[in-house]
Amino acid sequence: MSLKKSILLVLIILVVDQISKIYVKTHFTYNETLEVFSWFKFVFIENSGAAWGTKLSDFLPISEETGKLILTVFRLFAVVGIGYWLYDTVRKNLSNTLAIAVSLIFAGALGNIIDSVFYGMIFSESLYGGELATAFSGEPYGSIFHGKVVDMLHFPFIENAVWPEWVPYFGGNTFSFFEPVFNIADMAISTGVGILLVFNKKAFAKTEEEENIEATEPQEGTV
Repeated sequence: MSLKKSILLVLIILVVDQISKIYVKTHFTYNETLEVFSWFKFVFIENSGAAWGTKLSDFLPISEETGKLILTVFRLFAVVGIGYWLYDTVRKNLSNTLAIAVSLIFAGALGNIIDSVFYGMIFSESLYGGELATAFSGEPYGSIFHGKVVDMLHFPFIENAVWPEWVPYFGGNTFSFFEPVFNIADMAISTGVGILLVFNKKAFAKTEEEENIEATEPQEGTV
């Protein structure tokens, strides 16, 4: 896979991700829901933490703002590292499977880091049932490095079901599947990681040059 194709794939995902986030941010009030199907809804929420809304301040004796800053800086370093991984994969002409997977992961990570770094200084606050957020309004809800990631995709395949009474501990309680709300960038990251897990041997297959080198190396036990 050429570098141009990898960059094109990254740009397509990035554009779709940012258009969807900006649209939802400026057309939905916080927690507003639009039902497309019973199993698919747009639900506008914002995530100021890591995956599943986890915050560093939940585990460390630091303020929420400090935790957010640390998390954003960590994400920046991670994006740089993944970007180099993608470049190195293409430069060494490794498998297309690996190049596609890393491109997806890089695009998703970059999409979410844009929210974390810039959205706080671009958009006004999104409120429950309040006015819609606007861009460059003069009243941003945060500052650089303190933005919130916009999520909107929700697939409640099972909603408000009840556990049978005979199920230990959970019996009689309600549950839903699938509860998380995510975005296009998250989908790209999950798909990329899934490709690496499912097609591991194909993704990390040895190149013809590496196989030739191994074939010419003396085997253990030979003179």
